[in-house]
Amino acid sequence: MPPELSAVDAWWRAANYLAAAQIYLVDNPLLERPLKPEDIKARQLGHWGTSPGLTFMQAHANRVIVERGIDMLFVAGPGHGGPAMLAGAWLDGSYSERHPDVPRDAAGMRELFRQFSFPGGVPSHAAAPTPGSIHEGGELGYSLAHATGAAFDNPDLTVLCAIGDGEAETGALATSWHSHRFLRPGRDGFVLPVLHLNGYRIAAPTLLGRMAREEIDALFRGYGWQPLFVEGDEPERMHREMAAAMDACLDAHARIVHEGDGRPPMIVLRSPKGWTGPREVDGEPVEGTFRAHQVPLHVPREEGPHLRQLEEWLRRYRPEELFPGGRPSPQVLSLVPEGDRRLGATPHADGGRLMVPLDLPPAEDHALTLGAPGAVTDSATTVLGRWLADLMRRNPRNFRLFGPDETKSNKLDAVFETSPRYAPGPVRDTDAALSPEGRVMEVLSEHLCEGWLEGYLLTGRHGLFNSYEAFIHIIDSMANQHIKWMRAASETGWRAPIPSLNWLLSSHVWRQDHNGFTHQDPGFLDHLATKGAEMVRLYLPPDANSLLAVAEHVLATTDRANCIVAGKQPEPQWLTLEAARAHLADGFGIWGWAADDPKPEAVIAAAGDVPTLEALAAVTLLRRFVPEMALRFVNVVDLMALQPPGQNPDGASDDRFDAVFGTEAPVIFNHHGYPGLIHELTYRRTGHDLFHVHGYREKGTTTTPFNMTAMNGIDRFTIALDALERSGRTGRGSDELHRYCRDMRARQHEWSHRTGEDLPDIKEWRWIDSR
Repeated sequence: MPPELSAVDAWWRAANYLAAAQIYLVDNPLLERPLKPEDIKARQLGHWGTSPGLTFMQAHANRVIVERGIDMLFVAGPGHGGPAMLAGAWLDGSYSERHPDVPRDAAGMRELFRQFSFPGGVPSHAAAPTPGSIHEGGELGYSLAHATGAAFDNPDLTVLCAIGDGEAETGALATSWHSHRFLRPGRDGFVLPVLHLNGYRIAAPTLLGRMAREEIDALFRGYGWQPLFVEGDEPERMHREMAAAMDACLDAHARIVHEGDGRPPMIVLRSPKGWTGPREVDGEPVEGTFRAHQVPLHVPREEGPHLRQLEEWLRRYRPEELFPGGRPSPQVLSLVPEGDRRLGATPHADGGRLMVPLDLPPAEDHALTLGAPGAVTDSATTVLGRWLADLMRRNPRNFRLFGPDETKSNKLDAVFETSPRYAPGPVRDTDAALSPEGRVMEVLSEHLCEGWLEGYLLTGRHGLFNSYEAFIHIIDSMANQHIKWMRAASETGWRAPIPSLNWLLSSHVWRQDHNGFTHQDPGFLDHLATKGAEMVRLYLPPDANSLLAVAEHVLATTDRANCIVAGKQPEPQWLTLEAARAHLADGFGIWGWAADDPKPEAVIAAAGDVPTLEALAAVTLLRRFVPEMALRFVNVVDLMALQPPGQNPDGASDDRFDAVFGTEAPVIFNHHGYPGLIHELTYRRTGHDLFHVHGYREKGTTTTPFNMTAMNGIDRFTIALDALERSGRTGRGSDELHRYCRDMRARQHEWSHRTGEDLPDIKEWRWIDSR
């Protein structure tokens, strides 16, 4: 074996020893004496099966980094490949740099083993405490999307992406094979997928693992890749073939960059599951079977054949040769790249170190000028689109807009004046806003949009994902994983803050006039709220200037997930930009121009653009029929501000909450989403029992905008009558208001079912200060 491959093999054996020993040992890390029961963990947890393949890839990645002087990021897709990732980081020294209590010596090796899957230690997957990782192993399917997002605008970066054959069965990963069509050679980096066929999931064979080589070759050629195969189980031959394949792939990419075209290469690595581990246990085959997936050899803390078999297995790696005196040997260290080129030390895996703040355009340049509240009608997302176009112009290599074919539908198409959609193939004369230079990333897969954006953010850049509100649920689990990653990263003490994950949800529940019930679901807010206000913020801007204020705020934040819900249809505009910024800073507040009696009989509150409009219309009804009734109007733009400081570090104080909402009058709260969320956020407040929340009640169909509000009880008539009844008001004006509302509901029903539109009195309603 050539010297360079002997070093690769030594590094690989060292990493395999470390990976296996993490699962089993709490002491005797170098096997300086025969193993004893007390050296063994009481609970043996972790996943061995995928680890040898991951260490094999890392070993060969190190070789090309050292020989070619390239920057590389390693994304480990197989879910619980933590032992392999930790082993690599410890060998290159980056783990000890981030975790000084785990030095690169015998004592550190002992601690490395002890802490794995252990109380107070580290998880069994490649999590935030693992140097060099951007990919949480808690859920499968997103590695290739993350790798592609990391490569966007990173022309000098190679992303080696390990994809397990179990992971390859997921829909998200299957779609991700198209991602290479969105990478522009020379502008973006090189993503090199390694599909690892070890044949088995946790208990059964994988689909790809049972496919013939010819089928796999045809499949990936059909996807547009040039697959290279490395297959077998004999280490020396596998090292030779993998080295040749890696060199061929890097050379091929260089040609593609130079020539501007060509099939991107990928590697198909077929090796046994649990390679180099126990071949049999108790007479049953293990290596190369599903039995190698997790803990291939269960070792009781007692003398017996399994204890001796474990020792024999570990000694096969020759730890005394690999770790003389407890430190990696010179041969092993010869394969460790220098400085930031180490896989565990690359700044691309700690993207906050590379982050450059966005150059935000002045919102004043795009804000609407209002003569009075409600005097101007406009589309909030149209206004935002013009600001985003300016933002993209100012940040040509640091910001991208992502969305599943809804940029134009959500009325953000002004961005196309700055940057069209990226063209994943030839551009035809009949195409619109499509270019190989485009930075608006559209593909009809929410999984891909989310995965690309996450990879982009994790490597230090900025972005925004726009979607229809109902279908953002497709990435519920991805959002959950990313938020957990940010939380864990913030607790490491060494990861730098990364740009926030920002969603803009439009075409929302209240304005799905032609799509109907399937497109009506505001529940993403509820899903996110459970993650806690220190990580998540939920914004419901009531108008265009408020949306501008929210956008400029969230795009300057770090280590957060910000969800903005804003309508795209023309609506009345309420706040100047100055007022909108002040309103956002407070989170919620009294709109004195609407109603602010010092001792209100009812407080009418609203969160969301359509609920705000209907609530204000309810105020005008009450002023018209019961002018003597004392009212207060409150608007909420930041839902999480409703929580007290004990739950939200930026939540409103109890004194301020009580000053705004009061502690005596009923609060009729008109909410954009499910009513339970408002109760959840306010249940610790003094006046919580006074809150009566209206919101989406899972009633929907294809109908007019007003009918949709009426079906769910957030319409102006329902809000006005509820305020009237809960305040205890009776008398002539109350009776007249009841009759008016009953008559208007009947007229609206007849009119809408005859014309397909709302009544002109409703459709053309405008705010008039009737005080």
